Amino acid sequence: MLVSSMSLPQRGMWCSLWGGAVIAMCLMSATAVRAQPAPPVTMPAEKVAPSIAPAEVPATNAAIASRYRCGGVGSDDSDAIRAQMKEHPLSLLFARPGGAYLADIDVSIRGPDNVQPLNFRANGPVCLIDLPAGNYTVHASSGGVTKKESVIVGMGPKTVDFRF
Repeated sequence: MLVSSMSLPQRGMWCSLWGGAVIAMCLMSATAVRAQPAPPVTMPAEKVAPSIAPAEVPATNAAIASRYRCGGVGSDDSDAIRAQMKEHPLSLLFARPGGAYLADIDVSIRGPDNVQPLNFRANGPVCLIDLPAGNYTVHASSGGVTKKESVIVGMGPKTVDFRF
């Protein structure tokens, strides 16, 4: 039986039987076992629900203070991003007519003349968008089909639902 596979009380009894050099070896073995740190406790990524705080939404056009974040792939991410839809002036939802989510949608948002258009590719089925108050037209394209919707931002959260 290997000394390193024994519990500390077993090692102590075994070491006292053999004496001398074996005792020194046993003490080194016991010290090495005690010196090893416990492995870190981690949670699998799929169990951690992502939080999308407004401060974490990346700025994409600082001149007009527009920011967006798209996501919603996977049930935890979808729940987290949909829970925050009420915290943003505009949310976009992309799906098939039957309800299956879509991603990789080209989006263009045009607003007042003094506001530059916001163009991006939605990498998830839900986008949270912060824009200044005003009238906007949202263009979304998927599979060669472009749809557009008009929306007024600034009078409470709005959700625009695109079905392709």
